[in-house]
Amino acid sequence: MSVVRIEHVYKDYLLGDQKVQALKDITLSFDPGAFLVIAGPSGSGKTTLLNLIGCIDVPTSGRICVNGVDVSGKTPDELADLRNRTIGFIFQSFNLLPVLSAAENIEYPLLRRKDVSSTERKRRIDYFLDIVGLSRFARHRPNQLSGGQRQRVAIARALAIHPSIVLADEPTANLDHATGEEILFLMRQINRTFKTTFVFSTHDARIIARADRLVRVEDGRIDAPGVPFQ
Repeated sequence: MSVVRIEHVYKDYLLGDQKVQALKDITLSFDPGAFLVIAGPSGSGKTTLLNLIGCIDVPTSGRICVNGVDVSGKTPDELADLRNRTIGFIFQSFNLLPVLSAAENIEYPLLRRKDVSSTERKRRIDYFLDIVGLSRFARHRPNQLSGGQRQRVAIARALAIHPSIVLADEPTANLDHATGEEILFLMRQINRTFKTTFVFSTHDARIIARADRLVRVEDGRIDAPGVPFQ
């Protein structure tokens, strides 16, 4: 079963009195365990597509299924619950809460989950801090961490919900070359070890070179359909 299936999706925005068509007849699917890149120039629609996959936005028309769930017609609360159980997010600006420690930032999305006990939250925090190599920085706040360390916290936070999909929007953009390589290696390792699906929106040639599939978006349309690399 495809982890994401997108069928004839259009996305329109109103800019003043003018309708802007951000996505035009997008059809795409990919299987669990993919390491997939959505690439394209600025304004091509790649971030809009990522937001639709992440249920942050909804299509104007068409159908999207995420992990077997048709998201059409879902309420905002239902979409939030789906995100909190299925989709992890990694952003170029890290999006960590500055008043919380590394451990507390990882715990934060789990606090909404009534099915995750306090004991299980603690176990996941410790486990994923260890996975990203930050166990001894658990009590550090973001301003006490380097950019690479903050992105590692963001990766641990994304993984702590046990997602089917991790969406990463330019995750190496604010990192120096060496740190970006380390973060990319870590994400690829996690993908192979846990079979977690990663979907990137990026210009970074290093991520594109490591992708299993590349989907090119141009002017709101899929220019290359994302055939798996050999």
